[in-house]
Amino acid sequence: MASLHPFDPITPGEIQLAVRLLESTFPGVKLRYKRIDLQEPTKHEVIPYLEAERRGEPRPRKPARLLMAMFHRLDNGSFYKALLNADTKTIVTAKELPKGVQGPADVDEMIEMEQLCLNHPAVKAEIEKLKLPPGMTVCLDPWIYGTDDAAETRRLTQCYMYIVANDHPQNNQYSVPCNFSPVFDASSRELVRMDYLPSGAGTQTTETQPWKPVPTVQYAHELLDEPLRTDLKPYIVQQPEGASFNVIGNAVSWQKWRFRVGFNNREGLVLHNVTYDGRNTFYRLSVSEMTVPYGDPRAPYHRKQAFDVGDVGFGITANQLSLGCDCLGHIKYFDGYRTDAQGVPIQLQNVICMHEQDNGLQHKHTNYRSGAATVVRNRQLVIQMICTVANYEYIFAFILDQAANIELEVRATGILSTVPFDNQNGETVPWGTNVGPGVMAPFHQHMFSLRIDPAVDGFKNTIYYEDSVPMPEDDDNPFSVGYTTEQNVIRTSGSAFTSVDKHRVFKIRNDSIINPITHHPIAYKLQAMPSQMILSRPKSFGLKRAQFATRPIWVTKYHDDELYAAGEFTNQSKGSDGVEKWVARNDAVENEDVVLWHTFGLTHNPRIEDFPVMPMERVSVMLKPDGFFTKNPALDVPQSSQSFNQSTQHPEPCCAGPQDRSQVKL
Repeated sequence: MASLHPFDPITPGEIQLAVRLLESTFPGVKLRYKRIDLQEPTKHEVIPYLEAERRGEPRPRKPARLLMAMFHRLDNGSFYKALLNADTKTIVTAKELPKGVQGPADVDEMIEMEQLCLNHPAVKAEIEKLKLPPGMTVCLDPWIYGTDDAAETRRLTQCYMYIVANDHPQNNQYSVPCNFSPVFDASSRELVRMDYLPSGAGTQTTETQPWKPVPTVQYAHELLDEPLRTDLKPYIVQQPEGASFNVIGNAVSWQKWRFRVGFNNREGLVLHNVTYDGRNTFYRLSVSEMTVPYGDPRAPYHRKQAFDVGDVGFGITANQLSLGCDCLGHIKYFDGYRTDAQGVPIQLQNVICMHEQDNGLQHKHTNYRSGAATVVRNRQLVIQMICTVANYEYIFAFILDQAANIELEVRATGILSTVPFDNQNGETVPWGTNVGPGVMAPFHQHMFSLRIDPAVDGFKNTIYYEDSVPMPEDDDNPFSVGYTTEQNVIRTSGSAFTSVDKHRVFKIRNDSIINPITHHPIAYKLQAMPSQMILSRPKSFGLKRAQFATRPIWVTKYHDDELYAAGEFTNQSKGSDGVEKWVARNDAVENEDVVLWHTFGLTHNPRIEDFPVMPMERVSVMLKPDGFFTKNPALDVPQSSQSFNQSTQHPEPCCAGPQDRSQVKL
């Protein structure tokens, strides 16, 4: 414990300690664990430690190492959240949560629900009705149930069923969805009902009928009808002297950046205590929530809305990454830990990768009089995590560069969540796209929340937005071409909208430090991703549960327990308990410890080209210094040169033909 940094992820020994403490507190009671993870130290306690570390001074005593546990008592089904002190080996609190509050899903639970479903007599009877030929079987995705009843308190799972050939491990199950969908009580293990899915534009459902074989649409290379391309040559990224970063534990130094890589079961990748050239920039950066509401209005799809952070967790679903596939070059991997349902630590290997990449030019100028050029390439440091959430893959990367910029890049790929649809007579629906024989992909949205906890040269900052507007047509603008900017300070907690028309930029400034050249406070700006907000209507549970997705910008006063945009418990939530509640306090947020939340995302109306596996869709958010420096901070990056980069030239063909352009027929 003594060697751990306050932001270091949980260790297997700490998981085992938590289990021992809880089982001694509840003797004779069988417990089922949902989460055991690090409870980050309170900010006011850890800042003195971080500041001494940043300045190279003797560090004060570390804050207490706290752990958080969520678990069920299996004797009465009650759900608990506990806080434990790993230093003193004591339980601080163990609180029973209200009935109806559902904790996140865990890996064991999902596996158990699959087995329960496939072995249930009623489900077997439905499968039997399909009259499947030899070599074909049925599999399923257990889905978080969603919400359509304010009085529902059971822990429910909706199972979406698919027909799949069992002759290859990557057969595309989503190409052949079934029309029956069992709903189970995950606590009692009872079948609640069998939903039959509509197979046309209306809401009419039908009983299961014998399967009529249809051609499947495959993505695995061995199952493709067409041959693979043969003209692709190797692209090898080499760093013969190794990478330019240094890593000690989870502490990273690269160029002038210093930060700590964090990992937890819920958010997965977190960046802590980010500094540049010894100056504070950000206390904490993470993707705090994500919701995927579907636009198919037919039951039971109206409930289909995932909260992939709160319902399951990016850390839980993070991939084990592989050399030469998920990252290229000289790679550093970071591991994590989760617990299984019995409290046994499970190592999550290589869930975060870090590498450098070249991203084109950083800056260049050629003096046209002399022909002399200065050219510098843009080296970047990428810290990446990839999460598989049933059908979809999400790729999250924080990208740092030498000019003090931080980018959050999100890529979506994987496979569309499909539904059965009888399209043999050319039928279509206005809320989805036919992507194969008997299969349709509904419209949906992917809404992310980036949580920015700033520390721009200090821990008290001000958020404002700046619009570019034309000057009035008056004596100060005689030729009607002038424009200026207008600043609007967010003085009390609240929300704001992006505006492409006004080139609206949101900035985080430190009012106590003035740039000696600009004579304005130093700042970082958020280069937001203007996105369509949630399309669910206000009376829907879909919107009530995801209030964060109704506004692109939220500003709140910092509180230690306010980390997740949609609230702590999203599984089958009836409404949100997040940013919309916190801004309602009308806290003063000017020159205070503030948090900036940015909602952005994708409205995904599928193309047939998105099936059977989706070419990646990319969105990006940038944090850029704005008056933080007195000049370009990347001026000291060395000039690019052939001796350093060792590029090669593509040879001309041996029989290139006439060199005199006048002889070439066009």
